[in-house]
Order: sequence, then structure tokens, then C-alpha cells
Amino acid sequence: MNVLNVVGTRPNLIKISPLARAFHRKSGVVSKLVHTGQHYDATLSDIFFAELELPSVDYHLDVGSGTHAEQTADTMIGFEKIVEGEAPDLVVVVGDVNSTLACALVAGQRGVPLAHVEAGLRSFDRSMPEEINRMVADALARYLFAPSADACDNLKREGVDEGGIYFVGNVMIDTVLAWRDAARARRSMERFGFRQKEYVLYTLHRPENVDQVDRLDQVIELVERVSAEIPGIFPVHPRTRLRLKTSRLDAALRRVPRLILTEPLGYLDFLSLMMDAVCVITDSGGIQEETTVLGVPCLTVRKNTERPITVTEGTNTVIGLDPPRAAEEVREIVSGHGKRGRIPELWDGRAAERVVEVLVEGSRV
Repeated sequence: MNVLNVVGTRPNLIKISPLARAFHRKSGVVSKLVHTGQHYDATLSDIFFAELELPSVDYHLDVGSGTHAEQTADTMIGFEKIVEGEAPDLVVVVGDVNSTLACALVAGQRGVPLAHVEAGLRSFDRSMPEEINRMVADALARYLFAPSADACDNLKREGVDEGGIYFVGNVMIDTVLAWRDAARARRSMERFGFRQKEYVLYTLHRPENVDQVDRLDQVIELVERVSAEIPGIFPVHPRTRLRLKTSRLDAALRRVPRLILTEPLGYLDFLSLMMDAVCVITDSGGIQEETTVLGVPCLTVRKNTERPITVTEGTNTVIGLDPPRAAEEVREIVSGHGKRGRIPELWDGRAAERVVEVLVEGSRV
């Protein structure tokens, strides 16, 4: 069985790591890794291969940055050549990035069975490119691996054949649980002069928050208001750093008191900081899930989420880009009244095993 696993971004690497290990344990399976290069910064890609013990890349497309259309088109052209040469029995895509869309389209056009891991997530906001990407991938996939019961419900409501839907749990959580002890041992907070539960961790990079000057200005106001309550650390994504520089707002962020700005961090250092933070303020989808399983309050700076289970069962609260509310929520958390959730069903570290059992053994899990 010849399998092509596709990654393109930092979150993809975190999700593919347990899948790659699970495939490797199966005899008779040749599992190869295709990296599209959608994330190409060393801090967003290379370090994850070393820390998560990922297999070496078999094919690297070096797509790089560009518009959604440019990234999708360049990935399709490169991936089609790989599919022609490899004649795979299966293509596995994860998540909802442009690489996911592009490789799903190629698999569909070439008649190669497609597995979509993290299927069925919906924000119901088609202004988000990610929403389009995941909907198309789900429409083309033969195997739809859902991380939560609500994702299964979304697929059924859209008319997907229930025989192709598999509720397996969350592969992102597989990685968190596998590396949690190693991350805890790093005590990364001490490197930045913090003590446990005495700082906020920020991660903000989505286009709707950083691409427009007026909204980026609000992001800085939000950080200022929260920093008046408690110190924080902000690993700055390359996209955010570029927008800060071009809008000339980088100096304003540097002036925020009690805020440490850093380059992007490796997986283990970031996970370590997340575990010990009093809360995380983010616009990332995956971090909403990671904080839920770690029991850390999360404030999501978006108007919606495709991961509502992190709100209904987890530690996540969607607050929008609302600086006064952010400060108010942080005050509540610091005073000991933060949201306490529970770990969703099947977020137990074995999702990748279930995926591979379906794909290789034909299990119904």
C-alpha cells in the first residue's frame, strides 16, 4: 500500500506526526511525506521535524508565499507530477490550508482515494478561505475522519454518505499527549523570567486580525489592556511581523509594558509556555484544542470558531477583537474564575491509530 501524506504548514506537521508513526508500524505500507512548503520559515517548519521526530521529506514542492490562488495552483502543478510518478493507493490530507485544498483536488481529478483527517469542522463563515478549503476536501474525500461528534453531524447534514464518516478523535491531541512530559521538563517560562500561572501567552496572525491597519491597531490595544492586568509573552508570527513593519505599528507593540516579544518558538517550547500560562489569547484553531486538553483558559480573538466543542466542552471563549472584553476576561481568569472544561470524547492520544486501522485494516473503529 503506497500512501502519500501531505503537509504544508506548522499545524499540518503537528497533525501528521502521529499518523506517520502509525503508518510506519504497519507492515506492507509504504508511507511517504510530501511537504508543499506553504510554511517555509525554519521556525515554522524545520524545527518541527527535529522535535517531533518526523520522517524526512520525500518530496518538497517549495511553493512558498503568494495569494491563495497562486499557492493552490503551484501546489496542484507540483503535486500532480508526484501522483503521476508514484501512482499512490491513497492520499492523506489534514486540516484546512491551501495545501489541503490543492492536493485534494489533484487526488480527486486523478481518481486517487482521498482521506481527509479533521473532516467536518465548520465555522459556517464562507468569508474564511479555510472554510472553503475544508468543504471542498470533505466533498472529495472517500474517508472522512472527524475529530468530534459535532463534526460528524455537520457532514451528515450536508448529505455525506455515513459509510465514509469515521469518528476517531483528534490527531492534534495525540501529539500534545505524546510530548507533554518533554515540554513540561523544559520549563520554558523560566527562560523568560516568568513563574507558573503569572503570565499570558499570545499568538495572533490571522489575516482578518493583522492585514488591515485599523484592526492591527486594535490588536495592539488589546495587548496593552491585558498587559495592564498581567505580563505576557508574544511569539510573533512572520506574517504578523511583516504587517507590523509595513504599517509602522511595530514600535507601538514594542512599547507595551510588561510584554516580551520573541521570534516564533519550536513546538516543545511553545507547548511548555502554554501549559504554564494563566491563559492563552489566540486566533489559532489548533491552539483552541490544545488549551482544552491541557485545561488552560483560552480567549479566541475571532468572531466564530470551527471548533465549537472547545467552547461547549472545553476551556475556550470566543471574544472577537474586543480589547475591553479581553481585559475583563483576563481579570476573571486571574482571580480564579476562569473557564473550566472537560476533555472531549476520544481526545485520548489514539486518534492516529484509529485512522490507520480504518485505512489499512478496513476497521469501522
